[in-house]
Amino acid sequence: QVQLVESGGGLVQAGGSLRLSCAASGSIFRINAMGWYRQAPGKQRELVASITSSGNTNSADSVKGRFAISRDNAKNTVYLQMNSLKPEDTAVYYCHADVSRTVFSANNPYWGQGTQVTVSS
Repeated sequence: QVQLVESGGGLVQAGGSLRLSCAASGSIFRINAMGWYRQAPGKQRELVASITSSGNTNSADSVKGRFAISRDNAKNTVYLQMNSLKPEDTAVYYCHADVSRTVFSANNPYWGQGTQVTVSS
């Protein structure tokens, strides 16, 4: 099994910052893409940012210039630095990873349990 454990969510005022972390553990051969998604009440889950194993990143237009994704491959951990937070960033943030469990395995998607981020105006 593979587990993704997120941390770092919380309540912050508009304009503030938070840093989310997500550590993967378990039966892992290789972690390929990792990323962060979010889901606000009544809305669909959306991609916030993603990063490949070689460090190529992609992010939603709504967070460009404010959020930065990074990863530490040695620690199987992905981070999301969130600056200049806005009330519309309020959501549950989910970590995602594409993991190969053995050298012969294809990628399988895994999700964290989610962490709440609330931005007050």
